[in-house]
Parts: sequence; structure tokens; C-alpha cells
Amino acid sequence: MKAIRRFSVRPVLPEPLRPLSELARNLRWSWHPETRELFQSVDPEGWQAAGGDPLRLLGSVSAPRLAALAEDRRFRRRLAAAADDLQDYLGGRRWYQEQPPHLPAAVAYFSPEFGITAALPQYSGGLGILAGDHLKSASDLGVPLIGVGLLYRHGYFRQSLSPEGWQQEHYPLLDPNELPLTLLREDDGTPSRVTLALPGGRSLLAYVWKAEVGRVPLLLLDSDVEDNGPGERDVTDRLYGGGSEHRLLQEMLLGIGGVRAVRTYCRLTGHPAPEVFHTNEGHAGFLGLERIRELVAEGADFDAALECVRAGAVFTTHTPVPAGIDRFDRELVSRHFGDGGELAGIDAGRILELGREDYPGGREDLFNMAVMGLRLAQRANGVSTLHGQVSREMFAGLWPGFDAEEVPITSITNGVHAPTWVAPEVFRLGARQIGAGRAEDALAVGGSQRWDTVADIPDADIWELRRTLREQLVEEVRERLRASWRERGAGTAELGWIDGVLDPDVLTIGFARRVPSYKRLTLMLRDRERLTELLLHPERPIQIVVAGKAHPADDGGKRLVQELVRFADDPRVRHRIVFLPDYGMAMAQKLYPGCDVWLNNPLRPLEACGTSGMKAALNGCLNLSVLDGWWDEWYEPDFGWAVPTADGAAMDEVRRDDVEAAALYDLLTQRVAPRFYDRAAGGLPVRWIEMVRSTLANLGPKVLAGRMVREYVEELYGPAAQAQRALDPVAARELAAWKARVRAAWPAVAVDHVETVSDTEPGGKAELGTTLSLRVSVTLGELDPSDVEVQAVAGRVDHSDRLTRSTAFPLKPAGAPSLDGRRLYEGPLTLDRTGPFGYTVRILPSHRLLASGAELGLIAVPPESTGEAAGVLMR
Repeated sequence: MKAIRRFSVRPVLPEPLRPLSELARNLRWSWHPETRELFQSVDPEGWQAAGGDPLRLLGSVSAPRLAALAEDRRFRRRLAAAADDLQDYLGGRRWYQEQPPHLPAAVAYFSPEFGITAALPQYSGGLGILAGDHLKSASDLGVPLIGVGLLYRHGYFRQSLSPEGWQQEHYPLLDPNELPLTLLREDDGTPSRVTLALPGGRSLLAYVWKAEVGRVPLLLLDSDVEDNGPGERDVTDRLYGGGSEHRLLQEMLLGIGGVRAVRTYCRLTGHPAPEVFHTNEGHAGFLGLERIRELVAEGADFDAALECVRAGAVFTTHTPVPAGIDRFDRELVSRHFGDGGELAGIDAGRILELGREDYPGGREDLFNMAVMGLRLAQRANGVSTLHGQVSREMFAGLWPGFDAEEVPITSITNGVHAPTWVAPEVFRLGARQIGAGRAEDALAVGGSQRWDTVADIPDADIWELRRTLREQLVEEVRERLRASWRERGAGTAELGWIDGVLDPDVLTIGFARRVPSYKRLTLMLRDRERLTELLLHPERPIQIVVAGKAHPADDGGKRLVQELVRFADDPRVRHRIVFLPDYGMAMAQKLYPGCDVWLNNPLRPLEACGTSGMKAALNGCLNLSVLDGWWDEWYEPDFGWAVPTADGAAMDEVRRDDVEAAALYDLLTQRVAPRFYDRAAGGLPVRWIEMVRSTLANLGPKVLAGRMVREYVEELYGPAAQAQRALDPVAARELAAWKARVRAAWPAVAVDHVETVSDTEPGGKAELGTTLSLRVSVTLGELDPSDVEVQAVAGRVDHSDRLTRSTAFPLKPAGAPSLDGRRLYEGPLTLDRTGPFGYTVRILPSHRLLASGAELGLIAVPPESTGEAAGVLMR
């Protein structure tokens, strides 16, 4: 029979064991080995049955066992030490507290998903894992972050396979009372709620649950509230589920409701109010609208409020293609922000303008969440150097007249939280070299350019470590594969072959990620006979472990999964290649360390960053990847191999995949496998071990989330906080009025004439070091010289006479305006490089509170008739 009601019955811990509850509820245990080992010692079998989840473990431990532990002095000492260590971690001064005082008092970090631990399944893939690593590293560094997300009652789906290898989705119900969460309550004990107004007089209510991620509170909004209607109650049912309006309501709750949840949390706890709001991808973009509403309610006009909000906002885009951006029908958005909807007092037309695609190729009938995110944030970034470049090109239409490289989108390359992803065996090897404390700091805080002590680890120790990790992976794979085949309907008597799947002495390649088409899960199957030869090579075999989920609505992705599964089911090769269903954090923590090579073959440049290879590298796994995302930035032959890309506009899709697959097979056959199996006299693959050592020593410090979060603090959070403080209500009104005045006057701004005085030879030739004197005549119309900056821009020129690698420098006004109102600007230009060289001049708006000259998207450049020397080329 089925229960009509469900309860979560919590254990009553004996008084001496009460600290176990706090240790279990602070998710620091998920990256703190000593705490995990303490829980494991409570009941080793129960720990395994609970999937390494302390709360589940404590709910299953028998009363006699708890009583015995309460009397165990050795256990109590360990428990007291762990509890004291947590308190020191939570209250001690860390990196952030040692920085200059201008940094923000608090930062609110919004994301649609957070991958903290498998015990809190609120993530689908890389975006969520990155957000979780961001929070954990912020905690390690002492950054006063508040995380904000949604609590999905079904999380993301669990994946299994049908007998035919087709992906099947399962949505287990999650009870928040069984998760490491605490319901936020008012002073009188009633649950705190946030409310959103919906059309037709309806409301959307949400509870606020809190997870403790070390020092960082993570607030998760939950619409499963009895006072909600059925539709509203299901808003937070599934991650990335439902139709367009369902997604819009999720994103309104995340952004608007999230700001209200932060305000409630700060009111109840005394936590400093955030000075900086960080939007991790466009899903949370509505948070800026709620902040505008708050300021308008305090008396600001819309434009002044917009300037305040922009100053303290950071927007991170993870999307390398327009198709990956959330876009809603403008009429749908208008309905939810119109009369009777949300954000009363804000003109819906102004809201719609923020998400309008008013640039060539844009669709006026759609509301673009990323476009709104960029317009509501003064600072924006991509997540690798290459992705920053792709983003500047993709969004260049928002800054017409500027070259893509000047679009104000910077980049901070992602990192991964090493304490989460480094295998305990790898950590212990490092701790033997430098001590546990220094090893912990090196992984969590980072800061060094190289881990030089890796050079002192003997080759034999590195190789023994790699074999141990590979052996553990083999056991994990067999266990998971056996469970998968049972789910597919196989009987125990049919599964004896699984005992021979994989070999701990064979070169092991890993490939695990989401399964959109651009990641090319099945590129390895392009030439199946050639792959089979690699798998079954008599002297240098390879074995491959594959995992990944396709989106439930993506039948194309599911077909790719089925194609891979059917190949892996072939009795000829099934001991050498496996597909493991239900890829998640728990599997990943075994998979990354156990592989020798991490394979990544996306379509360049569609991988924004691709952090899975970083996690593998931290465990001494070598990367074999297309030069995309972070690998394009940091690849060196010492770290692994680059798969050549089949570039060229004439290259069709089929031909491109054929060429790149052939290059992959060649690398495996001619370089990767021979190096792994090339053994010295002592039986060690010396050249392979040297690559492992170089990966750990040189690549390891770069891929840390500690490095990433420090860069966010120094390059984005700190400047955003200072900009926010500079915009008091008076300054905000003045800045908004100045922008309006400049935009109105800009059509009259022009570069009229450019003259050059120099000793250049006839024909546009000059010697290195020659200095030109520029004289530029401009018209400013209603604007003053203080409103603009006149610049010379010089650099190399390409075959089309376009400036590349250019440098801009200001010219100075010379004298009073002429009778016709024109103004003269002058300055020197030194020819500081050889080869094709050129320059031009331009006028940009200038104000002390602008983050960049491109911020307004206004520019004036010379017409071709300005003067014979305008844009002159020096060859």
C-alpha cells in the first residue's frame, strides 16, 4: 500500500554527540576529508549505504550504536576536534579579511543551479558545478558571499537505459526536510515567504531554505507552498523543465524573489547587505529590475535607479551561441509586468526596452535575457579568454561602431574547487611533501604560479598513485555497469563478463559531460573499425569510459547516447568501452582521478570553458582536447595533446567531423598510446610520468577556483563596490541626466578634419621612432570638452587596412573654439613598431563614473573626406 502522508523522522542524538548535527548540516564536510572520515567511522556500512550523506547516515544509525559512540572517549575527542576545526574555519580571518578595506561588505551571487554535493542534487551540468565551486572557494577565501537559487523538488532527472539503450528519465521527489537545509523563519517562528504578483490578481509564494556552504549561506526558493495554486506550486518542480511561461516564472522567482529573499535573510540575521550583485548567466537577470523597483520606491526616478543598479552589478555569460540564450515572447513578458503584474510603479515599456534586440539580426518580438543582463550590469565577463572574444563578437551589436575587441566584456577563466575534486590519494601524496596544512592552502587558496615540490616526488610514487586510482575506477565501473544492466533487464547469470570489464594496467580514457550535439559524444565512433583496432590492439590497447545525460527534450542527444551504448554493448569490445548512466558528482569524483587521458572534442569555439578537463588535470590526468575553452588558453605539449581543428568556411559538417576524427585516431595511435606503453628499464613510463608531473606542477595552480574567485574579487567585485558607493542618489541623478544630454546631442558630434605634421618620406613611409604631430578639428555641438575624449588610435593594419593590436591615447584641446564653434585637439603619435602601421581618430563620451568609453555605445569617427592624412598607413 502507498502512504498517504510522509514524515521525516530525525534521530535524537545523545548530548555528547550533538555536534554531529552541526557538522552534518554544514556542507563543508563535502570537501573536508577529516569530517567525512569521522562520519564514516560512525558506521562504515551505513556510510556506504547512505551514499556518503551524513544526514542520511545519522537517520539510520541504531540507538545502541549511538549510545556506544557517546561513551567512546576516542570518538568524542575526534568529534570535538572536528567541531572546533569547523568553528575556526567559520570565524577565522582568511584571505579576504587581509585585503584592502575597499572591497564589498557582501556579494549576492545568483545562479539557476548549484552543484555543491550529490547529497543536494540541484544541478544539471557545468553551470551548476561551476556555481557550487564558486561558493565553496568563496568560503575558503572568506569572501562574504550569499548564494541565491531555486529549490527544485525533483532536482534534475535521474538517467537509466532501456534494454535498447535509449535514455530514460526518472524524477524522484526530494523532501527538503531530508536534505541539508534549514527553513528560514521569522522571529515569531513562522516560515519566511517571498511573494510575487501575477496577472489576474494571482500570487506566487515561495519559502526560503538555507544551506550552509562553509561560511557561505545559500538561499533556495521553493514554490511548493500550500497557499499557491497548482500551477504556481509547480514553478520550482524541475530544473530546466516546462514551457516558456513556466521558465519565465522560474526566472522571475529567481531574480525578483531572490533579491527579496536576500533582504529577508539580512534583516533576520544581521548579515551585511550586498553591495554587489553577480548574475551567473541570464536566467537570474530580473534581479536588476527588482533592485530598480526598490530604488524607485525610495524616491528615485527610473534612470537614476538604473545607473545605481548597473554600477554594482556583474554579469557572467557562459553562452557561446545565440541559441543558448533564454528569449521570451515580448507579449508574455509585457503581460507579467503590466497592470496587475509584478514591479508595480515601473513602466513595462522601459522593462521591455532593456531586453530588446535592437541591433542587426535581432528579433524585435523577443525579449532577450542576456541582452537585459548586459544592459543592467556595468561589468560583464566571459569564462575563458577565447569565450570572452566570442562573447564580444556575439554581443557587438549592442555597441555599434566599436570593433569587437573594444566591446566591454572581459574574461575570467573558470576554475575548479580542488578540495572537492582532488582524490584523497593525490592529496595525501602532496601532504607528504609539504605537510597537510600547506597542501590544503595550496589547493583552496592558491596564489603560486607553480607547485615546484611536485618535482621531488619519485617517479615510482607517481606511477603507483596513477595505478591505484585506475584500479579504483575499474571497480567503480564494474559495480555501476552491473547495476545498469540489471535495470535494463539482465539476470545475474548473464553478467559474468562484467568481471573482466576494463583492466587496471590499460591506458584509460575518460569522456563525460552533457550531450548537446556540439560536444560530439560520438565523434570517436566516426570510424568504428579503426576505434575497434585501438581498443583491441595486442600491445597498446586503450579503454574508454563514457558518461553523459541528454536533455529530456533533446531526442537528437538521446540518439547519440543510444548510438554509443549500442557500440559499447558489442561483445567484441564491451570489456574495453563502457557507457555509465546517471552521470553526476558522485560518479565524477571517481572518474576524473581514475583516467589517464581526458578527451574533449567539441566544435570550436562552442565550448565556453569546459572545466571537466581541469578536474582531471588536478589528479594527474592528461588532456586530449580540441583547442577550445580553457585548453585553447593554457595548452602546452607538456600537459597533453591538441586535436587539430578542421577550419575553413568551405568545410561541410560531415567532412569536418571526418577530418577531426581521423586526427584524433592518429594522435591516439602515434603519440598517446606509444608514450603510455614506452617503459624504461625499471618498468616505468618515464616520459608519461614527466607529463603527469608537469600537469600537476604547472597546470594545477592555474585551474583552481581559488584563483578564479580572487580574480573576480580584484577585477570585478572591488571596482563594482567602489562604483556603487560613488553613486549616491544625487550622483545617480546627475549621471542619468548627463547620459540623456549626451545621447541627445551626439548626432551633432563630428570629426571634421585631421592634419599630420611629420618627416615621413613621400609614399607613406617612415622610420621606426618617428613622431607625428596630430591636429584634429572637431565639432561638439551642445557638448563641452569635459563631456568627451578625443583619441588617436594607432596600431598595425591588416590587408583590409583595419587596425589590429591597436592602442588608444587622448589628444589635448588646444585653445578656445573657433568662430564656427569647432575645437582643435593636438597630440604626438610615435611610430613604435615596424611594418604596416596606421592610425585614426575618434570621439567618445567621457565621464568619471563610466567603466569604459564604450559604455554608452556612442562614437564619432572621421568620414573619408576628413583629410588626406586621416588613417594614413605607414608601410
